[in-house]
Amino acid sequence: MKQLSGLDSAFLDLEDDHQFLHVSQLLILQRPDDPDFAPYPAWRRQLADRLHQLEPLRRRLVPVPFGLDHPYWIEDPDFDLDFHVRHSAVPPPGSDDDLDELVGRLVAAPMDRDHPLWVSHVIEGLAPEEEGGAERFAILTMIHHSTIDGAAGADLLELMLDDVPDAEPPAHAGQWRAEEPPSTAQVLARAAANGVRRPARGLLLAARAGQEVARASRNPAVIDLADRVRGSLRGPLGSLLNAGRERDPDQDVPRLPPLVAPPTPFNRPVSRYRRFAHRALPLAEVKAVGKHADATINDVVVALCAGGLRRWLLGRGELPDAPLTAMIPVSLREGDEDEVWTNRVSATVAALPTDVDGPLARLHAAHDALRVAKQVFAALPGDLTPDAAGLGVPATVTAVSRALSRWSSVTPAPFNTVVSNVPGPREPLWLGGARMTHYIPVSAIADPVGLNITVQSYVDQLDIGLLGCAGLLPDLPDLADAVAEEFPALRAAVEGTEDTEE
Repeated sequence: MKQLSGLDSAFLDLEDDHQFLHVSQLLILQRPDDPDFAPYPAWRRQLADRLHQLEPLRRRLVPVPFGLDHPYWIEDPDFDLDFHVRHSAVPPPGSDDDLDELVGRLVAAPMDRDHPLWVSHVIEGLAPEEEGGAERFAILTMIHHSTIDGAAGADLLELMLDDVPDAEPPAHAGQWRAEEPPSTAQVLARAAANGVRRPARGLLLAARAGQEVARASRNPAVIDLADRVRGSLRGPLGSLLNAGRERDPDQDVPRLPPLVAPPTPFNRPVSRYRRFAHRALPLAEVKAVGKHADATINDVVVALCAGGLRRWLLGRGELPDAPLTAMIPVSLREGDEDEVWTNRVSATVAALPTDVDGPLARLHAAHDALRVAKQVFAALPGDLTPDAAGLGVPATVTAVSRALSRWSSVTPAPFNTVVSNVPGPREPLWLGGARMTHYIPVSAIADPVGLNITVQSYVDQLDIGLLGCAGLLPDLPDLADAVAEEFPALRAAVEGTEDTEE
């Protein structure tokens, strides 16, 4: 029996009837030549043989009465693989757009908390990627965010699949031991013990946070951010705090995100319905563009998202004058964690250069914005987020989380969108004789941020998954096209050819 961390529990607390915090993997595979190969039984058998290695798939929630403590995971004594592995199909002609529409419908549903928090759909009926090519099928696996983060999800996938075709089942295939649920008295006793220890943990964490804040006082990016906050104050208090404040208007200051995210069509309360769209870019070419411009893959990804959003918003006549802002998840994993299957993630906020004209200039602005975001994150105690989330009295934290969720639906968005780049496997993965060709991320959205753009690298592809609220973004495929179309424009600009900006 293992207890959820405070951050893991928060992903449960923030769910309601219209926002569901599971993260998903959409895998596309090529059918082998073997006429006896059947995707659904092959995938079911694959998981059954590897369940002893796949802890997040076996464990079920055990809540603590009255919310006195965070819930626990137990190895589900009533585990039923047939409940979790399901069979679906796209209608003819089986295009990628048909697949995206089905995925949008499938992810728009909550998880059943009486079972382990995951579901996997084998989706058949996909047309070949190119005329005369191999037939394809897809696997959509949805796992609740309380179970894993993005980096852990990539690790889990490598355990689900094989690194060679037609691999033999692993040793001890399917052998694992279920647990009996604890009694109410047992979980209450643990809650009481944790309640005694929680204040001491809070003092230690406060001391660590104080040290990091002290270091932040010497960080130029943090100093400028504090200066901007002070400078934005109005009224008598602002006059007092800004007394004697002088700034050189020509001073080159870091490109910090706006203090208030500008309005967009997708920064409103979300419905329970989703739209999904995916696109792919050649990873080697993305790396080459970044190398040529002395930029990282992250820089290129943020520049592409900014350029795509700029194109799309200009087309609607709704581009704000101020740059949009993005929440950038930051993995805290160092590779030596005692517990792998939990959330070790924090976040920072960066300016998206949607106000910059020209793809090369946007790339340079994205590079500067991410550099400053990293400086701010490194200086502030963001790495303490997972520990801090577990300090409050769980019932109170739950109530506050839900109140903040409701409050966020009627207040300005803290950022406009989420942009995440997750590194994936470098070598091909296999299901029997079926080779996986794409690893497409499908993330989550919540009020009032109705758009998530997540990028996943896999072998020679950079797969881009956009998830949006169906009511706010009915034309999400157009936005996906705009992001993908930004790449040839950026490549042309980097190579010195004619700029193809709008």
